[in-house]
Amino acid sequence: MTAPYDGGGFLITGVMASGKSTIADLLVRRFDRGVHLRGDVFRKMIVTGRDPIEPSLGREARRQLDLRTRLAAMVANEYWRNNFTVVLQDIFAGEALPKVIDLLDVSQLFVVVLAPRPDVVARRERDRPKTGYGHGWEIDAFITMFEEITPRRGLWLDSSDLSPAATVEAILTHCDEARVK
Repeated sequence: MTAPYDGGGFLITGVMASGKSTIADLLVRRFDRGVHLRGDVFRKMIVTGRDPIEPSLGREARRQLDLRTRLAAMVANEYWRNNFTVVLQDIFAGEALPKVIDLLDVSQLFVVVLAPRPDVVARRERDRPKTGYGHGWEIDAFITMFEEITPRRGLWLDSSDLSPAATVEAILTHCDEARVK
């Protein structure tokens, strides 16, 4: 079942292995004209000179994260201006969340923070082909940091006991709570 374009868009965020990619992909397929925009693609485009994203971010890494956020917002805005429903997915922790919200020129914006329990994140991390943790990143510490510094905007959804399909249904059911614009 698809929904017609309604002038809105979604921002999906959360910690690594919270299900952002899976949920964004399923959600965007519910719309007639949908774009799944992965913010990390802009970081991957940096071939040389890319600073690592580590718990103690250096000045250059912060600058590159800021650039990634601005580029993702610019691209999302262009798709929205051309009548696509965009689901922008990335890790927007701390002040990055209100910053990206401010950069998005969309008539209706729904923010969803996927917040599964640490044991669920650990299981998902173990079961997926890529790894996000290690190299200084610890699951419990990252979740705690994310929750403590990230403003409570939109819908914070504990998807621990939900299937991906049920998570998408919960998002669509709770759009009023998720709406920030």
